Amino acid sequence: MRADLKLGQIRKRKGMFISIMILIIVGVILYGLADRYLIEHVEVVVTDETAESNQAASTAESNQAASTAESSNTSASTTEAEYDDWNYTSDDIQIQIDQVQTGTGEDQITYYVADVVLKNADLLRTAFANDSFGTNIIENTSDIASGKNAIFAINGDYYGFRSDGVIIRNGTLYRDSPVRDAMVLFADGSMQTYNETEVSSSELLADRAVHTLSFGPILIQDGEITGDFSHVKIDSNFGNRSIQAANPRTAIGMIEPNHYVFVVVDGRNKGYSRGMTLDELAQLMDNLGATEAYNLDGGGSSTMVFMGRVVNNPQGKNEERGVSDILYVAEGE
Repeated sequence: MRADLKLGQIRKRKGMFISIMILIIVGVILYGLADRYLIEHVEVVVTDETAESNQAASTAESNQAASTAESSNTSASTTEAEYDDWNYTSDDIQIQIDQVQTGTGEDQITYYVADVVLKNADLLRTAFANDSFGTNIIENTSDIASGKNAIFAINGDYYGFRSDGVIIRNGTLYRDSPVRDAMVLFADGSMQTYNETEVSSSELLADRAVHTLSFGPILIQDGEITGDFSHVKIDSNFGNRSIQAANPRTAIGMIEPNHYVFVVVDGRNKGYSRGMTLDELAQLMDNLGATEAYNLDGGGSSTMVFMGRVVNNPQGKNEERGVSDILYVAEGE
């Protein structure tokens, strides 16, 4: 009896020994796998000195964040502007918009003049519809302007309606197919009209061209009205209407570097505005003091936006037409 009990105890101890050995072997294997495939665990012992150091670092980080936020708020608050429905004034931008009506009855013309003075050329910018360059990409002028936080905007040259012309925007050459009279805005705030076939894009970029627009015709060059516009041929780019007839118009002119005048003329709405001929538009730009002036996309595209509001009456129906691009003014980023 005692022999059987002793034998059982021996077997039990042996079994326990074997189990322990198996556990040890498995543990070693698992440890090896863990050491190879898992991120090493590091135990951190926080001493009083470490805690003080961490607290100091945390305080410094908090102070830095507060300082950054304060700096950001201060920067934002430095752009203090006064504005109403027709005027905007800040340290960097002055805009005054006037609505003008001439004539009566069917001969009445309604147009809008924006006198814009900028501290530097970076404040006059361009933007593509949907932030994309290409043909048949369109968006309303007011929507493009809204996406850029524009204070003021007009439609551009509708470059996407055609596949030619020289298109430089924000100093980048997007298209280089010279065919017509165009205009260029330089980094010093000056504007110049030119013939694309006579001045290369490389020359323009070397002279720090920032934006070019390709539509036309040139209205004023070197302080002089360019002439009788009756010779201007109807270009398929302008649609089926005669370019010489009275139409809605959009134009840009420079009085001096960083001092521009923008004109948007409503039309095709008898009793409100018949539109302007090119001769009338050129004479208006001359009267406003422009030394360079250029005709942009007109007709149903002609749109002026100020502080999120469409100022004029697009298409004579208060309905915007999608365009490829805009010129706009915004505070510094």
